[in-house]
Parts: sequence; C-alpha cells; structure tokens
Amino acid sequence: MRKTKLYSLLAILIVLGVYGYEYFLNQEEQTNIVKQGSTVKKQTNEYFLPTSTTGQIVHHEGYSLSYSEPNEQAEWVAYELKKEQLSNANFERPYFEIDKAVKSGAADWKNYKNSGYDRGHLCPAGDRNYSESAYDETFLTSNISPQEHDFNAGIWNILEQKVRYWANKYDGVFVVTGGVLKGHLKTIGYEHVSVPNQFYKFILDNNHGKIKMIAFLMPHENSNEPLYKFVVSVDEVEKLTGIDFFPELDDNIENKLEASSNYKNWSFN
Repeated sequence: MRKTKLYSLLAILIVLGVYGYEYFLNQEEQTNIVKQGSTVKKQTNEYFLPTSTTGQIVHHEGYSLSYSEPNEQAEWVAYELKKEQLSNANFERPYFEIDKAVKSGAADWKNYKNSGYDRGHLCPAGDRNYSESAYDETFLTSNISPQEHDFNAGIWNILEQKVRYWANKYDGVFVVTGGVLKGHLKTIGYEHVSVPNQFYKFILDNNHGKIKMIAFLMPHENSNEPLYKFVVSVDEVEKLTGIDFFPELDDNIENKLEASSNYKNWSFN
C-alpha cells in the first residue's frame, strides 16, 4: 500500500516536472520571439517609421507596426515596397496566426469569426509576394483590422493596386497605413477588437532625391468616387490620430509636405 502511494506521488511529481519544464521552455521561446520582434530588420526602412503612441513597436521581415492593445490591432503598419519586390507569385494562402512578437498579446483571429467583417490586411499580402515567408507574415493577426467586405474588396483594394502601380512607376515607395483608432468605435469578438470608422494610407517617394508624399483618408465604406477625392494632408490625419508620421524628416521638408494635399505630382492614369 505504501509502495503504491509512493509510486503515485512520484508519478505526480514527474508529470508536474514535465509540465513545468514545458512551461519554462514556452516562456523562454516567447521571450525570444518578443526580443527578435524589437530588433529592426534590414528590410525595414527605419528612417521613415512613425512615432508610437503605445510604446509597442514590432519589426517583422517585411513590415513594422505599432500595436495598440486597447484596440487589439496595429495603430500603423509601415513598410517599403521596392520595384524589384513586385511579383505575381502564387503562394498558397496560409491560416491566420496570432503574432507572438506582440508582448501584450495580439488578438486571436477567432474574434472575426461570424462578425460580418473581413480580416483586412494592413500590409497587403500582394505587396509581399517576393518571398513565401514575407507573404505568410502578412497573415499575422497584428496586421489585420476589421473591414466591411465591400470596402475591403472595393475602394480599398483599388488603392492597394494603385500603390503597386506607383511602386513600379517611381522605382519603389514607402507606405504607412492603418485605421483611425479614436472616438466611439464598434467592437467585435471576445477581445473587443475595435472597428475603425476611417482608414488612412500614406505613400512617400524618395528614390530620386526629391521627396514627394500623398495621403489618403477613407470612410469605412465602399465608394465609386475616384481615388483623388480621398486625398488629404498628412497633418489632417495626425490631428485625428495623435501620431507623428514622419518625425525623422528635416522639419522644413516635413512641414511643407505634411501640410499639402496636392496630388498633381502623382499619376492616377
């Protein structure tokens, strides 16, 4: 009887030890992933990164982001789209995965299930077709925001295609995009993921020594209006979001570019 109890106790201790060791390994792995995410990757153009209102910037292979825990999504995603990265590669679409590099914990993709909203990419998968790993990376939940399907597949998709057109025409561009996470916002899912009422996108061309910039601000609804109808100044979006989008630019250049809503230097053909 005593031996039976002793064996049972030993078995329990062994099980607890195994679970404890696995927990330690998982925590160590998580710490390493977060640490890796805090390191700027060589593919990221750090010079043009916006400020973070949350203090939680994550760097991946193909893009960087600032994660907003209260809204369970990125307040901005930034990346450089080079001409040589444009590709029609047909990679197999992966499942969405929780971004383990977000220290506070990224939202679960299940929040979107039966919500009526698309898992809208901020850095489009179509912009990261130059490698399968970069493509797969766009399916991390830190890179998605709830979007109405007609908006996601409509005017927003048209703008994404135009960005690729400009990247080809101007030999690469830098892109910053996100939802406006201010005001009274609807939420979805058990983690209360915010649904932005507006989305913005900035495109900056600096490949020929003369910087030009264009900013778009769109209501979260589909539209048949031409893209130039949504052109605004960067200053307008900064007032809405509280984010300084191009702090590393020379102040004189930054002030001039961010105050302008002139789109004449950009081809809409």
